[in-house]
Order: sequence, then C-alpha cells, then structure tokens
Amino acid sequence: MVDGPIVSVRGEVHLEVPPELARFSVTVAARDRDRQATLTRLTERVETVRRLVDGYGPAIDRRETGQLWVRPELKRSGERVVAYHGSVSTTVTVTDFAVLGELMMRLADQGQTTVAGPWWELRPDSPVHREARRAAIDDAFTRAREYAEALGTEITALLEVSDTGPAGQPMMMTRAAYGESMSVGSGGLPELDLDPQPQSAQASVEARFMISEPAWTTRGRDDGGADPTD
Repeated sequence: MVDGPIVSVRGEVHLEVPPELARFSVTVAARDRDRQATLTRLTERVETVRRLVDGYGPAIDRRETGQLWVRPELKRSGERVVAYHGSVSTTVTVTDFAVLGELMMRLADQGQTTVAGPWWELRPDSPVHREARRAAIDDAFTRAREYAEALGTEITALLEVSDTGPAGQPMMMTRAAYGESMSVGSGGLPELDLDPQPQSAQASVEARFMISEPAWTTRGRDDGGADPTD
C-alpha cells in the first residue's frame, strides 16, 4: 500500500519522419482459348517481372508472390469453356526511392500488366519507434514534475509505467499521382518523380508517481488540522 499522495499522468508523442520502405503491387494477366497457352503466357510474364525487379539488386528489399488464380470463361449457357483467364500478383518492397518511379514505369510498360502503389512505410524494427517510446516517457515525467511544482512539492518515486498505445501506425498512399511529375526519359518511357509521404510514429504511456506532501497539508497538521484557507 502506497502511503502518500500520488500523481497520475499520460505521456504522448507524435513524430513525423520520412518513410523507409515503399511497396507496390504488380499483377500480370493472360487469356487464351487454350488452357495451356494461358498458363504459358502467364509464366512468361511472371518471369519478366522477376527479371526486371531483380535487376535493381540491393534497391529491392523483397519480392513476394501473392495471389494466383486461373479460371475458365464459360459460354452464357451451359458449361462449354470459351477461354481461360489467369493472373499472378507480386508485391515489391523498395528501399531506394531514387529508382522507384523508373521501376514502376518499366513494369507498367509490359503487356497485360497492372501496377498499383506505392504505399509508404517504416520498418517494423525502425529505431524511430524506440525514439517515440522514449519521448513518451520523457513527456510523462515532464507533466508529472509540472503538476508537482504546481502543488509546491516534488516527485519522490516512480510507481508504475504502462504502455497504452502502438509505437507506430504506418500511413499509406493509395496510388502514385501521375501528372506534372512526369517527363520523358531517354528510353522513351515517362520518368516519374514520386514524393515520399511522411510517416507517423506514435507512442503513449500512463505513469504514476509518488510525490511529497504539499507544504499546505503539512502546515495544516502542525496547526492542529486548521483549514489553511481560514
């Protein structure tokens, strides 16, 4: 049991920092009356995406194959197959933003290919999250000291600290903006300049501190419990 006055505070911080990663998706599709031809074209287009992405070496953090689907297209009535559709989606994570626009445009220039993104992120283990947590604790101490000073007392002990919120909440951009940021490059493809979207790192804590007795309460006791306002 704690014997003495306690002050409880909430420490919060909100940081805006540059992103560390950019993700985008690439979906290739194929359609043919022959199922094997559809699968062959699909495989070739997936391999083209892999070669293009892997050609950027260390600028790529990872390349991950997502959804694969192949389905028959049926005649309006009955079960006769008139064609086969197929698609494969790949998610690409980039760390070097200088090549991001170029890579996305080269992929978008391929046949039967859809490119979507980018989505900006911080790394899950980014030191920014640690910085935010420490800043939240500093904020809690600052608030507690201010309350203690307002009471004419001081902090004597830390009783408890609890984490009450996520260290970071990635903000996402739904689609790259194509417009005045485009120019034509030497290879004939438009050059796309992308503006990385700042990311938010948040943290919050609740803390309880023991403080010394305020001067007016101890004075009231010495005076036999007289009301200090009298």
